[in-house]
Amino acid sequence: MSLPTIKPAEARRLLESGALLIDIREADEHAREKIPGAQHLPLSKLDEADFALHRGKPVIFHCKSGARTQANAPRLATKLTEPCEAFIVEGGLDAWRKAGLPVVNDRRQPLELQRQVQIGAGSLAVVGTLLGLFVSPWFFAVPAFVGAGLVTAGVTGFCGMARILMRAPWNRSVYAPNAGHVIGP
Repeated sequence: MSLPTIKPAEARRLLESGALLIDIREADEHAREKIPGAQHLPLSKLDEADFALHRGKPVIFHCKSGARTQANAPRLATKLTEPCEAFIVEGGLDAWRKAGLPVVNDRRQPLELQRQVQIGAGSLAVVGTLLGLFVSPWFFAVPAFVGAGLVTAGVTGFCGMARILMRAPWNRSVYAPNAGHVIGP
């Protein structure tokens, strides 16, 4: 089942009438930037969610760009235990922001984990390449190792660098065992 999309302005009108807005992004993304009043339900915890407390209210799902929500629309629709109006914000948080609607930014929160991995992998590749060119060709092993790690992450879904970064001091508040909020009791 596919969920219909609505423009951000229409989503806001529904919110003002009592609809429930659900952010399906992961904890690190939600902590840094969010729509005021949005409930947090990361896709990784969707199976634990209980929508029974929100009967009778329209439900609006959003992610950053709308792509993740669209890709998971059938899965999201199955969580709605009784027939109700359900929508996806067209263009997600990005479109919401572009429409001039309110967004809460907390720059004290760490960058999203994916961006941290990109920065770390890119930095290691550049430094390893420069050291390989100017110090010793043995340093070319560093970008080769990073490349192999990225290929492994893409093929298997396991990213060792992300696992290490999750334990970094600046990420502990986001990735603590009870940091994520799940809708329900």
